[in-house]
Amino acid sequence: MSYSHIARGKFSIASWSESVIVDIDGEGTTAGDTYYPTRGASRATVAYSYSGDIEGTSTVVYLIAYKADAAPVLGFERFEGSIGGHDGTCVFQHIGSQDQGSVSARIEVVPGMGTGGLIDLRGGADLSIAGPGDSGYEFVLSYDVG
Repeated sequence: MSYSHIARGKFSIASWSESVIVDIDGEGTTAGDTYYPTRGASRATVAYSYSGDIEGTSTVVYLIAYKADAAPVLGFERFEGSIGGHDGTCVFQHIGSQDQGSVSARIEVVPGMGTGGLIDLRGGADLSIAGPGDSGYEFVLSYDVG
């Protein structure tokens, strides 16, 4: 799908809390206070902050299915702030995968979930990140409003 506008920004992780839903083999690793199953599923609640053409904060809930290769990741993110000068809220759907060093995902605006200036927002972004994001991660949203 083609959209008329591009919003460029960066996002950073403000907080991350993850808990195991199911641990298939009873094997995994612990990093900090979080246990990650070798095979299993977890639920992560993550807060992001955005800057640039996309300015605001969000909370996303991810479901992550850990396995030997790239782990499937699904999520819904509620964003509150401004996109291209339009203030309001919207919901993004994440469908992607992650491994120990990278994440790739397709992020789509969920129609009918916006408010304010983002009530009619449509659009999406392809996300590909690797390694630590000490200065944030690039995010480029192609979109239309109204």
